[in-house]
Amino acid sequence: MVQEQNSGNPATAQSTAASASTTKKDNKIDSTIDSNQKTLLEFKKSLIEEQKSGESQIEQINQKIEETKKIIDQERVKLEAERQKLKQINELKDADYAKFTELKNSLIAERKRMKTLDSKASSGVGPRSRRDRFNIANLTRALEQIEKDIQTKKLSKDEERRLVLKSKEIATRLHALKMINKKEDTYKSLATKFEDIKGKMNQIFDQKADVGKVIGKIKANLDELLNKREALYEERRGIIHKVREAAAKIEMVDTQLNAIEFKKNRLQHSSERQRRYSTERRSKHELPQDKMRKNKENQELWNSLKEVALKKMSSGEKLTFDEMKLIYAEESD
Repeated sequence: MVQEQNSGNPATAQSTAASASTTKKDNKIDSTIDSNQKTLLEFKKSLIEEQKSGESQIEQINQKIEETKKIIDQERVKLEAERQKLKQINELKDADYAKFTELKNSLIAERKRMKTLDSKASSGVGPRSRRDRFNIANLTRALEQIEKDIQTKKLSKDEERRLVLKSKEIATRLHALKMINKKEDTYKSLATKFEDIKGKMNQIFDQKADVGKVIGKIKANLDELLNKREALYEERRGIIHKVREAAAKIEMVDTQLNAIEFKKNRLQHSSERQRRYSTERRSKHELPQDKMRKNKENQELWNSLKEVALKKMSSGEKLTFDEMKLIYAEESD
């Protein structure tokens, strides 16, 4: 039926063909736009995932940085404690080192004096054993015997002179030996004190060395931790740069998607407008045909009703007002 009507009206057929061509073209454009939109949406999805992954990585790195900072703070507290310990050790060393140096110098000086006295005590004496030279008891008895001999025995002048010289010699040696013994006691006392403070100084230096090793180890740990923190900072900067790039790309994709959506809406409105225009054109071309068809149908109905009214009038039946109008309307026309 439609084909008959279109074949009967060239304008309607042309309008329908134009409408079909426009619809086909719009569908092709829509397909291209949908493909581009799908590609952009998939790309945006991958960018969002990349952004979320980067933000997650940044959060993890921030946690590692905070943990590293805490360890660095702890190591710095340890380092400060060891430095305070080293400071106290150095103060002890400085306080005792003066005593150590003083005792060392006193010990050296005392040793020199003892050698001098020992040399004097042994001068003028024959080859006697060292034990005899330092045998104060024997020398004391010998001196007492000489003094007794001088006082009790009858001696010639030469014998007396020899005994007096010998007495002086023994007295000198005895004095020297007593001085040596006294110096030896002093030397031993100084040596004992020196050994004590020397042991203390060695202990201080050992403690200082141990603390120095601990400080060196802590410093090495701090250097490693600081390098680790800097590496984490660098890694975070790189990921932040990537996240910002992804955000910029997402913004660019959103701009393109908005442009595509705007274009789709514009094409949709244009297509709808074209369809309305085609429909209106078809309606305009179809209206005279419908009017003619309806007029024909109305005329047939009017003729039928008029024929019925004429038959009634011929048979002498009473006519209604509408039937009279049907009969006389044409005559008045």
